[in-house]
Amino acid sequence: MSSIEVQQFTYRHGDVELAGYLAQPSRYPRAGILIVPTIVGPTQLMFDRARWLASLGYSAMVCDLYGAGVIRDMHEARKRADALRADPQYYRERFRCALDELRARSKLANSRIGAIGYCMGGEIVLEMARSGEDIALVVSFHGLLATPEPARRGVIKARILVCHGRADPLVPPKQVRAFLEEMDLAGADCHMHIYSGVLHGFTDPGSDARSVSAVRYNASADRQSKAAMLSMFDEMFQTRKTPDHG
Repeated sequence: MSSIEVQQFTYRHGDVELAGYLAQPSRYPRAGILIVPTIVGPTQLMFDRARWLASLGYSAMVCDLYGAGVIRDMHEARKRADALRADPQYYRERFRCALDELRARSKLANSRIGAIGYCMGGEIVLEMARSGEDIALVVSFHGLLATPEPARRGVIKARILVCHGRADPLVPPKQVRAFLEEMDLAGADCHMHIYSGVLHGFTDPGSDARSVSAVRYNASADRQSKAAMLSMFDEMFQTRKTPDHG
């Protein structure tokens, strides 16, 4: 078994300096996975997820959102997120830069690159897919599903997995229906897993401590969504690992 190597570095989007965190096996990664964090930016949980994926044989890079590290104040995080979303093309380019950095550091072909995201990060990886980014797959965990620029037919290249809490008030049923219709019209290869009674933020054990009614950790949905992700990785990258940790 190869050891895990961790690198911390900076990369750029225009004049914005961003921080990257890469964990990977010392030899022969199966694939490269970009991890896009929640609205607050790259947290210790995201770094832990990267090391977990590295232990399963993947090069996993946590990207930066704003160039400001973790934003602890939610009002400030929403303000920064709204500013980033204001220009949909700039928004997509911010994360295309991160994909380019992962490609360069992992030295893997597009067919062995994927992206996963949580909450706002889930929204971002879906935007990557909608823009026709040439990668193997994207996985959205409790991500927002609405978009100002719906996918055009035939543009989406990546396979898509969406893991969604049925009781998530940030993504109401109307938004889910519109997303599924969008995917059908676009001709996308999209799987959606829905967990009954599950709220927003279900993969984060720290959700319960936030005292926010819309957010709650759910151990079963966390476990099942990880298993669904790794099953899709198996199909795309021919792996044989199971979700014991992370």
